[in-house]
Amino acid sequence: CTVIFTRVATKDLHKPISILFCNLAFSDLFTSFSGFWISMLFITNPDITIFGSKDMLAPYALYTMSILSTIYNLVSIGIERYLAVAESMRTRFRVARNHSIAAVFINWFLAFFLGCLPLMGWNCLHKEKNVSVLYSPFCVDYLIFIGIPNVVLAFIIPLFTYLRIIIILRKRKLRMKACGQATGTYKSAEIQVARTSIFIWLLALISYAPFFAGAIFDATNYRCQVDLYPGAYIFRNCTAMLITMNCLGNPIIYTLKLKTLGAKLKALKCFSTNHAQACTI
Repeated sequence: CTVIFTRVATKDLHKPISILFCNLAFSDLFTSFSGFWISMLFITNPDITIFGSKDMLAPYALYTMSILSTIYNLVSIGIERYLAVAESMRTRFRVARNHSIAAVFINWFLAFFLGCLPLMGWNCLHKEKNVSVLYSPFCVDYLIFIGIPNVVLAFIIPLFTYLRIIIILRKRKLRMKACGQATGTYKSAEIQVARTSIFIWLLALISYAPFFAGAIFDATNYRCQVDLYPGAYIFRNCTAMLITMNCLGNPIIYTLKLKTLGAKLKALKCFSTNHAQACTI
């Protein structure tokens, strides 16, 4: 909510990357809301979150949709940053607002469609086989269907885009150095991109790898829920906490940064009196 309010109030939404940042904040907001919904169901009626119930389909579907939207937004931000750097010296193509808006609609369409498949009938409410142990009444094949491709997508594409950005910046730095020009700006940008990409990878690894491991465990496990209680469900709750921590880490890595958060909010406070313009992050 802080990211959304800050972006709107400082009028940063006219830039393509800011649209993706704000949409990422919406995805994180939905992830936190759906996680809170599931937590309340666990507190009020723990049995339906363990043995499965029709009441869990909607919150799990919203949870899946918000997680997928977050992954697609992270991939879109990586692609946008790569295009902005790779095409910065060309005029035939520039990332515009229309491209970012189209990416936002495509991301939400894919996330909504894939997340709502259990509501459309791909569930194991009336089946005893192939039912997920950790996320009943979801089916194991559904979790594998959305888990493996999207985890690979979340790791491979950001790796490619940020490595390409670092390579492009290094080539331009060497080219300018050969011409006897100053390379301090490119060196600083290269260090910043490398540092950010490492944070992205670590955050994604810590947040989504346990969830992926849980899906693999579901596919290879043949024991019932009672035999796995409570250890497996403690692990499931921990994976949900890590995904929520990802929602808290995204604004810090991508938009706010701890050092500039105070300055950004201070600029908002003084905006009505001196019309101070906040810096673009």
